[in-house]
Amino acid sequence: MITAFVLIQTAADRLTEAAQEIADIDGVTEVYSCAGDVDLIAVIRASEHERIAEIVPGAINKVDGVVDTDTHIAFRSYSKQDSEDAFSIGLDS
Repeated sequence: MITAFVLIQTAADRLTEAAQEIADIDGVTEVYSCAGDVDLIAVIRASEHERIAEIVPGAINKVDGVVDTDTHIAFRSYSKQDSEDAFSIGLDS
């Protein structure tokens, strides 16, 4: 599974509506409104890079109010659970 993070700038008067429309797109698993340089961050999970290439320009960029997008593909994920599992190998209770 490929994960992509799409940083999205929107028109101020369309932020809420754009966020919901993006969340409704097949392949978009989460959308966050945030403070900072971008208005929204969408998470896409897809089995192929081609699907991400369809979702971003073919769907997200066409949502009314979306001004700009910047897509980042994840190579690997890390979590607290991963670290705890690594240190507990061989330590059965």
